[in-house]
Amino acid sequence: MRSLWPTLLLPALTHVPAPACSLCCASRRRPAHLWRGRATSSNLGDGLVAQPRVRERPPWRVLFFGTDNFAQEALRALNVARENKGEQLLENIEVVTVPSSSPKGLPVKNYALHAQLPVHEWPDVGSGEFDVGVVASFGRLLSKKLILKFPYGILNVHPSYLPRWRGPAPIVHTVLHGDTVTGVTIMQIKPKRFDVGPIIKQEAFPVPPQCTAKELEILLSRLGANMLISVLRNLPESLKNERQQPAEGVTYAPKISVAMSCVKWEEQTPEEILRLQRAIGSMIPLQTLWMGNTIKLLDLVEANSPGLADQKLTGQSALPGTIIYHKQSQTLLVCCKGGWIGVRSIIFKKKLTATDFYNGYLHLWFQQNSQAQLEECRFRTLNLTEREHEKKPELLLCNSALSI
Repeated sequence: MRSLWPTLLLPALTHVPAPACSLCCASRRRPAHLWRGRATSSNLGDGLVAQPRVRERPPWRVLFFGTDNFAQEALRALNVARENKGEQLLENIEVVTVPSSSPKGLPVKNYALHAQLPVHEWPDVGSGEFDVGVVASFGRLLSKKLILKFPYGILNVHPSYLPRWRGPAPIVHTVLHGDTVTGVTIMQIKPKRFDVGPIIKQEAFPVPPQCTAKELEILLSRLGANMLISVLRNLPESLKNERQQPAEGVTYAPKISVAMSCVKWEEQTPEEILRLQRAIGSMIPLQTLWMGNTIKLLDLVEANSPGLADQKLTGQSALPGTIIYHKQSQTLLVCCKGGWIGVRSIIFKKKLTATDFYNGYLHLWFQQNSQAQLEECRFRTLNLTEREHEKKPELLLCNSALSI
């Protein structure tokens, strides 16, 4: 979801001399973390802008920013906490989401309306007073002016072990690159930059073998929701113990585009193609080109799995994209870099099994053409940028098929 995540800047209180020995006295007057949302104003010299009294303990007033399924789980956890009158963790929640043309609507908005929570459409954030903001898969940069309205700043629930995979598509890139460990980070937002703020809470999470991005999203959303509630239970103390992100190990997770779904038979190995399928297949089917027509690949499997291992493929020289129909397993075997991959169903005009595609198209072509022309019948890499009739590749959020 799918993320923009800016954090508070502490304004310099230059009008108050602060020798080292006076820090203890100052902290007794007001805890240092409660100055986070205080802004300075040129109209008042260097004095502090008048603010409502800052709450030092729950129940908190929360403004939530989010869009997709990952964010919905965090919002659900907040609402459950709000309804738990015994704990008195949250007093009220309001929700900010983005415009969407999807007939299904956005998961966060749908949940908020069902739970009868006030909903605002970005850039409208309402006029209420809040103690803390929470962001999850929101996809918009938040201004310093907005961040400073919250005495405790804005927390971001980010589905990666920062600083690895900063950006809007961390779950997709975790799967795409074969990471074995990921995590969730609760951090504070900084204005104008994504995912660079100090870490409030962080937990590592092992990536299950063969896990898809959609499956991993569900697991991380539950972890993130639990971590968020834990932070809110001890919010002032959690903010005191924040730490800066390491400068080493920074990687970026850019938005997913339709162009990424085009299989590059000459460049990608079987494992890379399967990881691509697990990473984006639930949002965009992988695509290829056959005889000038776009083919969507739906069900991909390892070619060395039981029933597909075939001695005739061992050491066989073939051009990338070459198609062989494996009758015993009713699977198309496609040559790629360093091996073969199995395809069990496709979309060509309509959804077809591998057997349907072979009987209706490949077998007929093989009968009408000589072996010398076999090269013409292979899958080729679809390059969307070279096809004038294709629309501009659509950008997608990490955790959903939401276009922005």
